[in-house]
Amino acid sequence: MRQAGRYMPEYRALRAKYTLLELCKNPELATQVTLQPVNAHRVDAAILFADILLPLEPMGAPFEFAKGEGPVIHHPVRDRAAVDALRVIEPEDGLGYVLDAIKMIRRELDGKTPLIGFAGAPFTLASYLIEGGKSSNYALTKRMMYNDPDTWHLLMSKFSEVVRRYLRAQIIAGANAVQLFDSWVGSLSPTDYEEFILPHVQRILSDLEQTGVPVIHFGTDTATLLPLQKRAGGTVLGVDWRTPMDQAIALLGTDVAVQGNLDPLLLSAPRELLTRRVDDILRRAKGASGYIFNLGHGILPETDPDAVKFVVDLVHERTKRA
Repeated sequence: MRQAGRYMPEYRALRAKYTLLELCKNPELATQVTLQPVNAHRVDAAILFADILLPLEPMGAPFEFAKGEGPVIHHPVRDRAAVDALRVIEPEDGLGYVLDAIKMIRRELDGKTPLIGFAGAPFTLASYLIEGGKSSNYALTKRMMYNDPDTWHLLMSKFSEVVRRYLRAQIIAGANAVQLFDSWVGSLSPTDYEEFILPHVQRILSDLEQTGVPVIHFGTDTATLLPLQKRAGGTVLGVDWRTPMDQAIALLGTDVAVQGNLDPLLLSAPRELLTRRVDDILRRAKGASGYIFNLGHGILPETDPDAVKFVVDLVHERTKRA
C-alpha cells in the first residue's frame, strides 16, 4: 500500500527536485520510484508509482497538489452542466505517460517480480471532484447523490467507463495485476452503496475479470460493505485493520482471496508488539483461499523504512516455514 513514497529517503530526495505530478508524468522517474521499495525491501510485487487523480485532468478537471493541503480541484464539478462537460477519454489520450512507465518498469524488473497497476474507483474520484479536494464528511458528494441521482449516475457512468478503459490499458501495457482503489467508500451505508455505487463498480470489475488478470478490490472502513463489494467483483478483496481477518473471511467465504489487515501505525510500534500483530493476522488468514499480507491502508510519511523491511522479512520467514 503506497510502497513507493514519502517514507523513503530516496523518494524524498527526488521530491526535493520535482513535484508529485512531474514524477508521475515522467516515465523514467516513475520507474525509478516504483523500483525503490523493490530494491530496498524485496517486497513480492512492485506497485506502479502514479496517482488515482491522474484521469481527472484529461477528462477536463485540472488539479494540483497544494503544499500541506493535498489535491485541489481548480473547478469542482457540482451540477449537470459540469458533468456533461466531462470527457470520456481513451487512456492513450492524456494518460500515455502512465502506460509508458508500465512498459519501462516491466523491462527493468527481473522477470519474476510482478507489477501491480491501479486506478481510483468512481465514488472516490467523485468525492475529490465534487468536494474540490479532501473532505471529512463528503457532504457535497452525498447531496448530489441524494438530490440529483440522474446527474450522479451520469458522473458514475463516465468514471466507470474511463476507469475500465484505463485499467484494461494498464494490463495491455504489462501490469500483472490491477487494483481498484475505493478509499473513501466506507463513508456510505450498505443501502447507499448498493443503490448508487455497486452497479458502476460491477461494470468495471466484471469486464476486467474477463482478462484473466487478478483484480484487487480495495476500500477502507468497509466492514459493513464487504459482502456487497464481493458482489461488485474482484478476485481479491481488501480488508482494513478494523475487521479481524478471520471475521472478514467468514463474511466473504473462501471463493475470493483477501488482502491487507495491518494498521499502518503499527509500523511505529515496538518490534515485539508488531511481531505479535503480524503473527495474529497470519494465523487468522489461514482459512482464506488466498491471502496477500499488506497494510490496511497507505503507509504513513513518518514510517521508519527499517520497520517496513522488518515486516517484509518477518512475513517471508513465517510463510516460508508454514
